[in-house]
Amino acid sequence: MKKRDSFNNRLGFVLACIGSAVGMGNLWMFPTRVSMYGGGSFLIPYFIFVILIGATGVIGEMAFGRAARSGPVNAFGMALESRGKRSLGEALGLIPMVGALAMAIGYTVVMGWILKYAVGTFTGATLAYTDVDGYAGAFGGMASAFGNNIWQLGALLICLAITMLGIGKGIEKANKIMMPLFFLLFVGLGIYIAMQPGSAEGYKYIFRVDPVALKNPMTWVYALGQAFFSLSIAGNGTIIYGSYLSDEENIPASAARVAFFDTLAACLAALVIIPAMATAGSQLDQGGPGLMFIFLPNLFHSMPGGSIFAIIFFVAVLFAGMTSLLNLYETPIATLQEKFGFGRISASLTIGVIGAVVSILIQGIVSGWMDVLSIYICPLGAGLAAVMFFWFCKKEFVEAEVNKGREKPLYAWFYPLCKFVLCPICFIVLILGAMNGGIG
Repeated sequence: MKKRDSFNNRLGFVLACIGSAVGMGNLWMFPTRVSMYGGGSFLIPYFIFVILIGATGVIGEMAFGRAARSGPVNAFGMALESRGKRSLGEALGLIPMVGALAMAIGYTVVMGWILKYAVGTFTGATLAYTDVDGYAGAFGGMASAFGNNIWQLGALLICLAITMLGIGKGIEKANKIMMPLFFLLFVGLGIYIAMQPGSAEGYKYIFRVDPVALKNPMTWVYALGQAFFSLSIAGNGTIIYGSYLSDEENIPASAARVAFFDTLAACLAALVIIPAMATAGSQLDQGGPGLMFIFLPNLFHSMPGGSIFAIIFFVAVLFAGMTSLLNLYETPIATLQEKFGFGRISASLTIGVIGAVVSILIQGIVSGWMDVLSIYICPLGAGLAAVMFFWFCKKEFVEAEVNKGREKPLYAWFYPLCKFVLCPICFIVLILGAMNGGIG
């Protein structure tokens, strides 16, 4: 039997998981949420939810994947096998697997934008306009139907080239390069912004605590959504990376590192973007793609050294986005290998063709496409994974899997906390997202 691919060491696994978690939510949504919900008033509930979800959901999905040695389809099947319903479990496992593929396809569109802007910072094309209207028009043309085919396919080809190399030689090595560089580049941006006149006002805003905002229920709702989606529990990517782990790996320790560095990335983004806006006397009230592709380029254009700042920023964003894209595509690629006997290259090419065709077709509707996935499919996948592992697998099995590689057993209340708190939270996020048009 052919040996299953795996990570070469703990550092590679942790960096890959950090790479999967650090994405556009950290960069274009977190700073906006901090700005809109009272700075530190948002950070307090956000940190609480990061600790809660990191100490339950991230650990659970990693352990579930390692226990099954496969992605969500076989993992869900394993959970229901003792009840004679393996086929039902595998059918349910298709939900997060297809969700990962659909999310990867939507993300491919976004990565095409990022690649174009990153290259454009070197050629001057990214900062070629003199006002917001110019940048808005350029982004509108790029984000329209069939408006960015070549760059989009280029981003996908880079991703596929890495996945074809496998876990240890491809995904792990790519994350070992891109994640440290991402953090170094953002630290450098933070230092540069700190030296700009007016940046202190941004820091004051970030670290102030507004009692009114803290009492606002929506502050807590959006903090929950931000933490939930930022940590990438969706029943797919964390499970598949966990499936490549050895039994010697201490999963709770790895989950803590992932949660810490994901939070650090989000905070670095806020410490760069909010003070940068303050230097221009602007208030950050625009999130999503508009922030990254319209308002920030317009800001960079007017900043001293803005062209250098733009290069560093978009290259760092490219690294963060690519590591997330690798994780999203890995779940369907691994499923083709596990269920249909595909080789690594043929599985990557098959998924790549699907990704290329569909991503080109959805360019004009990608915002709605991603909304449906983030509002409904991601929390549903996370909820199903949590229910499968903590309700259908026996307590002794769950605790044994979580404690593999540890010198001391994890805290005694881990299992009931996951079963009676994490599982309901996943479905609460689903309901809140549907009520509010998305909270992630």
